[in-house]
Amino acid sequence: MTSSPEKQWLGHPKGLFVLFMTELWERFSFYGMRAILVLYLTASVTGLNPGLGWTNAEALTFYGWYGFSVYMASLPGGYLADRFLGQKKTVLIGALLLAIGHLILAIQTMWAFYLGIFLIVLGVGLLKPNISTMVGGLYAQHDPRRDKGFTIFYIGINLGAAFAPIMVGWVAYQYGWHYGFALAGIGMLLSLILYIQGQKHLAEVGNFLGKSSDLEDRTKLNQPLTRVEKDRVWVLMLSFLIVITFWGAYEQAGGLMNLYAEQKTNRQFMGMEIPASWFQSLSGIFVITLGTAVANFWARNARKGRESSSLAKMAIGTMIMGSGFFFMTAAALQAQQTGQAAMYWLILAYLFHVIGELSSSPVALSFITKLAPAQYASIIMGAYWAATGLGEKLAGQLGASSQTWGELETFTGIAIFCILFGSLILLLLKPLKRLTHGADDHFAETTH
Repeated sequence: MTSSPEKQWLGHPKGLFVLFMTELWERFSFYGMRAILVLYLTASVTGLNPGLGWTNAEALTFYGWYGFSVYMASLPGGYLADRFLGQKKTVLIGALLLAIGHLILAIQTMWAFYLGIFLIVLGVGLLKPNISTMVGGLYAQHDPRRDKGFTIFYIGINLGAAFAPIMVGWVAYQYGWHYGFALAGIGMLLSLILYIQGQKHLAEVGNFLGKSSDLEDRTKLNQPLTRVEKDRVWVLMLSFLIVITFWGAYEQAGGLMNLYAEQKTNRQFMGMEIPASWFQSLSGIFVITLGTAVANFWARNARKGRESSSLAKMAIGTMIMGSGFFFMTAAALQAQQTGQAAMYWLILAYLFHVIGELSSSPVALSFITKLAPAQYASIIMGAYWAATGLGEKLAGQLGASSQTWGELETFTGIAIFCILFGSLILLLLKPLKRLTHGADDHFAETTH
């Protein structure tokens, strides 16, 4: 589908900016809650701002299961959209469940905590795979704007991720954890309202193929895969190993690195103590400030005829992100010697994590919409988020295991593994690219 000229804004379909704002506030709620979740779980049950008093290992294990469940729910969420509701309606239901779940977390009882988490898991599972697929649906198959469209969408994600930990973290720090959870819930209500108001710009995307007036759309629903499509699905499944590895390392941010900021980092700055949750904003801030530069770097690479395939970007992104953990190695060594690590180690680690993320994550989303067969678009996007969930579970397990292995060994081991794994993908690049049958071939950028 190609949007008509009157439906364009800044060279992109207006629907992109509806989805941009919807995802911005959805991610505000998600990352705001995530920034304080582990801190709330490990906070003492007594004091001015009591938490649940769990051990670090218990909190990190729960964090891993939570992340796993949130993204694994994308599989049934994608199936529901492809087979029954369409992406647009499924996103609406997911947004409603998320708003209710986040607001329930504001109630100070254990039943509310578990019910709120459960509804958030269901809501993300319905929303996450389908809103990303809708972004891809705004562009024709070989539209050169597609990768940039996903980068714009990704900046929306990270605007929410940047401001949420500061605002939600400050409210939780000053007034109590449950006020922070309530603020995250208000963000989700805004997301829901903006999505409903923007429906007129999404009329031609995210609809259920089974009810389409186009005979070709209806027949696609049960059409068997061709050999080329099967090859592309295989390479997508293999690419999910990169996804699991990447997020298994990256998501130490909300768990182990969050606790490291709270317990082993000197957070004094100009006479005030910086809340540990604020460091969660660094990723979003770096994405916003560096997103265009990284995207333009890869565009220039492609124009010069250098390797710029999606798989190469994902592999190199994993290696860059992994190398950021060497700064956490330095932090662990300093903490062993002096009792606390300097803040700049965390800042440098997040900087490298984000450069790796910008090379890998938005590219992976675009890669899926290029290769996935139309009749399985949301299911395969759901599989991508399920792979992210496996990465989240791995992250929680690594974080919990660090309490036995040692943080120095954990940070260093993650760095070395990511670099070796990314190098292996680069060695296998040619046979993997053949499986795409040209769907990932670069088309020169014509829109800037």
